[in-house]
Amino acid sequence: MAENRTISFLQFLNRLVFLVTCLILFVGCAGKETAVIKIGIAGPMTGDQSKMGMDFRNGVQLAVEEWNAKGGVLGKPVQMLVEDDQRDPKQAVSVANKLVKSGVAGVIGHFNSSCSIPASRVYAEAKIPMITPASTNPQLTDQGLPMVFRVCGRDDQQGKVAADFAVENLKARRIAVLHDKTTYGQGLADEFKRALAGRAEVVYYGSIIQGDRDFRAVLTTLKAKKPDLYFFGGIYPDAGLLARQAKELGLTAPMLSGDGTIDVKFLEIAGPAAEGTSLTFSPDPAKIPTAKAFLEAYHKKFGPHGPYSIYAYDATYVLLSAIQEAGTTDGRKVSEMIRARIHQGALGTIRFDAKGDVTQAPYVVWITKGGKFEELR
Repeated sequence: MAENRTISFLQFLNRLVFLVTCLILFVGCAGKETAVIKIGIAGPMTGDQSKMGMDFRNGVQLAVEEWNAKGGVLGKPVQMLVEDDQRDPKQAVSVANKLVKSGVAGVIGHFNSSCSIPASRVYAEAKIPMITPASTNPQLTDQGLPMVFRVCGRDDQQGKVAADFAVENLKARRIAVLHDKTTYGQGLADEFKRALAGRAEVVYYGSIIQGDRDFRAVLTTLKAKKPDLYFFGGIYPDAGLLARQAKELGLTAPMLSGDGTIDVKFLEIAGPAAEGTSLTFSPDPAKIPTAKAFLEAYHKKFGPHGPYSIYAYDATYVLLSAIQEAGTTDGRKVSEMIRARIHQGALGTIRFDAKGDVTQAPYVVWITKGGKFEELR
């Protein structure tokens, strides 16, 4: 009997030690997790689109520094976790899983729609809000995921603006359509083609491979169709080469493209051949009164802003403001707050609909003139 009591007492002590150890580990881990508010930034930080990734990072960093200077969020400092998705969908999913495991309260990203769409499913499953500054493919928010948002517009909106401009302003009747086979590029090209709705003849529809260096074969075929205009759905590295090589081949039809092309790198790559290229994008921030403070702070710290720097900045404010007002980092409650609030950003008032899209399409037309982008209308 005495031996049995001794064994029982030892078992009791072992269990007690185990429970105390678990409690200590739990408290320690909980304290570590709540010491800061972590947010993820995901985009192409290396490679031919790294300019866009760094524009993202800088915009987020500026917003985070401003919040931390005011005492952080929920009385805690905000920490950025930056991940490089290399503009690759598989890498984007890997990055998303890494950010989830890191305990982020939300994610600003990704840049490419082909990355944002698969990554969004990872965040949604983990109940983590995601706000993209730049992914415009309608499929992203059409998935019906309640924690997915974008502060930019959609390609069905952008495609219509481009088509209206092509027909009504440029008076194009024979139009060629090119895309880079990506979710964004082909999606935008298809929306543009759909929005033409019989108002112009699509004399050529084709594609290039993103990252190729020689597009002369495609452009030669396109030129033979004698288009009044050619539309390109894709990103600035390829758009710059297309414009330059089209000029070399004697193709006189101007290029019309979308938001993925409007970057200074396009001007550098295309050179004089960029002249006359039309693009759809949001209004010039320099003409928006609410953007003045952002532009001054950004230029002082980082130099010239990129196309999506201000979008990343506003997306960060949307996320952190929602966490602050919700009083928690619980993803469901934060997402509900994002959708319920009227956000005042550098770009002006931001409201989200039930899908997570902004309620007002931001697109206008720009033109390349004298080696610069100029807002046309």
